[in-house]
Amino acid sequence: MTLQALTLDLDDTLWPVWPTIRRAEAAVQAWLQQQAPATVAMHDAAAMRGLRAVVAQDRPDWAHDLSALRRETIRRALAAAGDDPALAEPAFEVFFAERQRVDLYDDVLPALARLAARWPIVALSNGNADVHRVPGLGRHFHAAVSARELGVGKPAPMAFVHACQRAGAEPARTLHIGDDPALDIDGALDAGLQAAWVRRPDLPATPPPRGMPQHQVATLAELADRLGA
Repeated sequence: MTLQALTLDLDDTLWPVWPTIRRAEAAVQAWLQQQAPATVAMHDAAAMRGLRAVVAQDRPDWAHDLSALRRETIRRALAAAGDDPALAEPAFEVFFAERQRVDLYDDVLPALARLAARWPIVALSNGNADVHRVPGLGRHFHAAVSARELGVGKPAPMAFVHACQRAGAEPARTLHIGDDPALDIDGALDAGLQAAWVRRPDLPATPPPRGMPQHQVATLAELADRLGA
């Protein structure tokens, strides 16, 4: 079946996410050390991650909004230490800016240029990366759909269907590309899309998806080759 569009995951598909998150968390801690040292004294990086888990448990309605979870985590840490909770907003902006400083895999930009020349590409992410703030990335995307914007994330069929609508394509003629077996591959297949599983060799092994993706590759460049882009 002729492809009409591509939808594309971001974290761990175009770049390794955890080095980026750790760097962003360190930037926030450095900023708080200057602006709210009592908060840093009470909450090191590990404590902040623990507090974030508590916030996620308290606010399951924010499961689709990682920015809200992160902002509330900082606010609670500030309040617990007796610092001004209003500092949560500028502290989050420090995190968010650093969150966009990703280290793209070497194959990504050349492969995206090839794929975007053939099909409209819609970013589909549960995270809070912004393709238009990552240098060189935004021009390859027709649109971007985030769980925060939509109110629901992958693997919900609605997320995939909405991305197809943004691309102007039928689900059956759309190929979703991602790394996560459950969120990306099974989610896409369950929503009626085709799926390409990108298994980056530097990432930990994961259990296979329930369904059978149409493609399984190690890089985006390998997928572009397979698709004849």
